[in-house]
Amino acid sequence: AGHARAQALAASLGERELAAAYATEFKRTSQTLAPPVQARGLAITPYPAGQPATEFAARLRAAHPRGSVLIAGHSNTVPDIVAALCACAVAPDYEHHRMSIVRLDADGSARLDVTRYGAPSPAP
Repeated sequence: AGHARAQALAASLGERELAAAYATEFKRTSQTLAPPVQARGLAITPYPAGQPATEFAARLRAAHPRGSVLIAGHSNTVPDIVAALCACAVAPDYEHHRMSIVRLDADGSARLDVTRYGAPSPAP
């Protein structure tokens, strides 16, 4: 199911350009990003799952002031990273097929769009 979901992620991104891709140090998150990243000739930059979300968000903002960045994490880390990027409330994430898109405007303001891709994940 995870490999099928990774392929669905790649399909959902279509031809969208990516500036970078980040995944935690665990094998499964890198496997999730493999199809879309390999199709674009990008490398996956590892980040520690235990890194504070605000610290990681600041790192992302500094390293990538423009462009799309793909991040794979975990249900107990992604909502905090998204919240740190958009300065907004984010619901818990127990869906493996949820994609949170934070759009940062030139003035620094942000908005959150939540979408889904692939087959729904089973309820926890």
